[in-house]
Amino acid sequence: MKAMKVVAILAALMLSVQAFASQFLIEHKFSEAANNDSKVMVVFAAEDQTVALESWSSATQTMVTTALNAKEFAGKHGQMVEVLAPTGLTAERLVVVGVGAAEAFNRVKAEQVGAKLLSSLPSDSAVVLNASLINDAAAVAAIAHGMDLKNYRFDRYKSDAKDRETVAYHWQVADDSEAQQHYAEFQAIAKGVFLSRDIINLPGGDGYPQAIAEMASKALKPLGIKVTVLNPEQVRKAGMGALYGVSKGSEHKAYLLAAHWEGSNDQPIALVGKGNTFDTGGYNLKTSSSSILRMQTDKAGGGAVLGAVMALAGQKAPVNVVAVVPLSHNLISGSALLPGDVVTAGDGTKVEVANTDAEGRLILADGIWYARDKFKPRAIADIATLTGSKVGALGTAYSAVFTEHDDLLATMKQAGEATDELVWQLPLGPYPGIISSTLADIKNVGSPGAQAGAVFLQHFAKDTPWIHIDMAGNAYNAGASGIHPAGGNGYGVRLLTEWVKLYSNQAN
Repeated sequence: MKAMKVVAILAALMLSVQAFASQFLIEHKFSEAANNDSKVMVVFAAEDQTVALESWSSATQTMVTTALNAKEFAGKHGQMVEVLAPTGLTAERLVVVGVGAAEAFNRVKAEQVGAKLLSSLPSDSAVVLNASLINDAAAVAAIAHGMDLKNYRFDRYKSDAKDRETVAYHWQVADDSEAQQHYAEFQAIAKGVFLSRDIINLPGGDGYPQAIAEMASKALKPLGIKVTVLNPEQVRKAGMGALYGVSKGSEHKAYLLAAHWEGSNDQPIALVGKGNTFDTGGYNLKTSSSSILRMQTDKAGGGAVLGAVMALAGQKAPVNVVAVVPLSHNLISGSALLPGDVVTAGDGTKVEVANTDAEGRLILADGIWYARDKFKPRAIADIATLTGSKVGALGTAYSAVFTEHDDLLATMKQAGEATDELVWQLPLGPYPGIISSTLADIKNVGSPGAQAGAVFLQHFAKDTPWIHIDMAGNAYNAGASGIHPAGGNGYGVRLLTEWVKLYSNQAN
């Protein structure tokens, strides 16, 4: 029986490692030279901009203008017009894409254009994207980035999944080296997003703590990231009873993963992400079938911080950042935590487990303590799919943030606006006695719910500048939308990557 169990675990580990296969099935080639051998030509134009290329003949210009006028093309953001068999061009199709007002064409809008454009392009390499009317290499690279993000698929469990070949798209740009430089920065971010999406999408039976730790280690170490993995016995011996306790009911016990990118000698910034690999709720069992079905997404916070560190390392960003991910598996058995049990966290705090379904804050408590104790960070940002209360308050358009530090809040808001992963501040208090316990030092629930979770986590940050991001409801797309395919979307990777750089620059 033991041999069979070992074989099963190894097989699941192999599957989880394979889950992080390369998603870069688009190759973007930037050149200043014209390419006249394409079957499809794409031209981008801003609002009220004349759509005309120097290489076009007067006959070509007349036909294109007539076709655009017939479709009332005004260059509005996302507007697309297709011209078949354009006069004077070797291309069989000409696609004109509107980017909106030139002064408002930012990274987010560019990514949205790329995502929308991708679905209308053929799956071969005979495509030229002429960006000569866009005088912004970063915006051009962001369009390519949006195409990459949209192109992701997680089809490892589909019997009829077809192999997907790499497609090369040729970009004609004003400055190919500048466009390539910007694209390389975005490509590193996309790799981080894809790691996060793979982590989120992996089902709970295969994506348990050890499997996720192995999967992330294999992805991160080649980039020069120092990875530390604590196994269950090491977690227990370190005194992290809150983290260890959550996994007591599962055969897959708790792990803790730390991924450290030392791109500078500055005091590190710590990112702590909830890595609950599946959440039944424990003995406070989730009773909604639709809710429990998606509980592999409870590790999305962990995916976000690992993806962000991967992106920053891929960019060789001059920052010192560490991702800490407590990994748990919240199941039910004769050894599982019971409502009312008391656990002792790494800092010695005794916690009454008043609700076993409020497990995320338990594992984050030890993750925050570990980050603070081992790395002495100048700031801590934690991120988690933490509370249903957050969804009730803000829906999914925003994440909720809690902090008492204006500089953390300002830079996080700025990062959210730059990446379209928006945040909105909710108050930390005063809520006197919100997590008081008559049995132990504190308890893991209170009302209002989102604030109780935040106040609980603040206890473990102590005097380290700290910000909490409750991303409940933001991690998963039921259907394809914008830059995201259906499934785990990698929320938080782009937000935290941008925030670390902004906050690091401000602090320096």
